[in-house]
Amino acid sequence: MPRLAAFNPAVKSLDESIARAQTAERLGYESIWTSQLPDARDASLVLAAYASATKRVGLGTGVLPIYTRHPTAMAQMAATLDELSGGRFILGIGVSHKVTVESMWGLRLDRPVEAMRKYLEIVRASLCDGSCAIEGEHFSAQWSYSGPRRPDLPIMISALNPRMLDLAGELADGVVLWMCSPGYIRDHVVPAVAAGRKKAGKTLEGFEIVAPVPVCLTTDRVAAQAVFRQTVERYANLPYYRKMMDASGFAAELASGDISAEMLDEYAGIGDENQVRDAIRRYREAGATLPAAGPFGGHKGGAGFEATLEAAAEA
Repeated sequence: MPRLAAFNPAVKSLDESIARAQTAERLGYESIWTSQLPDARDASLVLAAYASATKRVGLGTGVLPIYTRHPTAMAQMAATLDELSGGRFILGIGVSHKVTVESMWGLRLDRPVEAMRKYLEIVRASLCDGSCAIEGEHFSAQWSYSGPRRPDLPIMISALNPRMLDLAGELADGVVLWMCSPGYIRDHVVPAVAAGRKKAGKTLEGFEIVAPVPVCLTTDRVAAQAVFRQTVERYANLPYYRKMMDASGFAAELASGDISAEMLDEYAGIGDENQVRDAIRRYREAGATLPAAGPFGGHKGGAGFEATLEAAAEA
């Protein structure tokens, strides 16, 4: 059976968010992922709530920013949440964006690939060996962890550009993407992570490429596309995403400010059941090992979270 995950960021009501996680589990989804937004709930605590309300489904962060948690604190959180969930946790981490790290948090985002490399080394050593003595320019740690831990707990990173994708292939267990078109996954993500795996003497076997797929089961495609167009515009204003979108062939379109329906359909599955399922299939065929259906609404014609998940599950 083809693998499929669900993206379930916490919504206005935590009770509703938990109910959505239970729906995804009931429908047979392999794992549930939740994102960490700068102005929203703590994703690790949201997953703790999901863990207490579910029994089987995997639980992943997509993703936690590294600059707000020292790597030893991240290892403690990961080990504890993994214990709480009975070994179902998947740790996804990322560097975030310059505007968030520097303007909001007052920190410095400098040489992010090197910072992520050292961060990964500390978290991995802490979970595998229970201790580490690592000195680095960005992060250092001299410590030991005495609590229960799972040495093979999956660690994935958010990666979009070639250098970070290469690092993911070399050191991580997978990548967690966002706003990547199927074409970008095929032409840029897969080759870059394959090069990183080769450095580590490994093939792509076992390496996870988690690709959120925005989907909306709706009777009003125009209204749903208008909602999703706002998402595309927002991320196009962030440099990391803009470079990726430009490399995907949408540079002229974004520069003109006229985002077409064709571009929206490249990224998302909007419309009837067949259009939702086709989007999942396109991402899978492009190289995503774990497409993650991300239902969205915000307009009157939408069928809702559960109906959209049901439609996507048929893919």
